[in-house]
Amino acid sequence: MTTHYADSAVEIYRYVVGPLANNVFIVRCRATGDALLVDAANEHELLLECASALGVRSIVETHGHSDHIQAIPALRDAGYEVAVRAEDAAMLPSYDLLLEDDDVIEVGRLRIRTIHTPGHTPGSMSFAIEGSPVLLTGDTLFPGGPGATQTALGDFPTIITSIERRIFAPYDAGTIIMPGHGADSTLGAEGPHLDEWIARGW
Repeated sequence: MTTHYADSAVEIYRYVVGPLANNVFIVRCRATGDALLVDAANEHELLLECASALGVRSIVETHGHSDHIQAIPALRDAGYEVAVRAEDAAMLPSYDLLLEDDDVIEVGRLRIRTIHTPGHTPGSMSFAIEGSPVLLTGDTLFPGGPGATQTALGDFPTIITSIERRIFAPYDAGTIIMPGHGADSTLGAEGPHLDEWIARGW
């Protein structure tokens, strides 16, 4: 298992799973070995193996779209609690806890802050690792623009507001974004293109 990102406080592991190449992240406290899994997307046998090896204690979902939740039943059966924002909870096969905006999830000595970033879905969440320059953005922000909003639950003005006010405004240019699919980027690389995204409308 190779680390996707590491600093003095955190190790992050990334697994690309399923037919839509979803990113699953395991965020691990280096001091204690406790970890959090972000998006139980698919390939539950792989995720169960990695969760056990890396000290995962619980699971959070960035949103409820079907490609992000396929492994939830198997992981819950194995004893892992799953948390999701209330607006997306009905999209999951099952869950245990509801996330509020600006919650702090303690993972060992790590503090992971929840950020409600609606637009891709009403309950979309991003997760900031306090003290580390990392933002897990789910399908809200990708390299090259916002996540898809041409769906029944999507709304383009809402996702733009989320990106502008909840991501670009409070976090600096050096912040690394780790999205729900594809490669990482930084807010410094993406921020200058906001007006282009607004103009194109997607």
